[in-house]
Amino acid sequence: QMQLVESGGGLVQAGGSLRLSCAASGRTFSNYVLGWFRQFPGKERQFVAALRWSGGRIYYADSVKGRFTISRDNAKNTMYLRMNSLKPEDTAVYYCAAGGAITTTQVMAGEWYDYWGQGTQVTVSS
Repeated sequence: QMQLVESGGGLVQAGGSLRLSCAASGRTFSNYVLGWFRQFPGKERQFVAALRWSGGRIYYADSVKGRFTISRDNAKNTMYLRMNSLKPEDTAVYYCAAGGAITTTQVMAGEWYDYWGQGTQVTVSS
């Protein structure tokens, strides 16, 4: 089993920045993909960004490209999401997840992730 714990959410003004963290513990899988998803009220979870724990390609949703940066610190078993130029429409609960997705389509689909964190609220005021 793998446990994921997010932190770093909060309230920020439009144009501001936040950095989310996702700490992984328990069994970790070097071939797994770690990703960030977000969920708006009454909506399904939406893909934000992902990377492979072993390195290589990074994936972003078009809506966050150029504003958000995903990274990892293998020594700390932690993944980060740096969010710059935040907009009110970025307001959501942000989740980190881990799973064995292989193709780009799978990486961007929540059903390919086996483990999920509890979520952290990000609120961007206008």
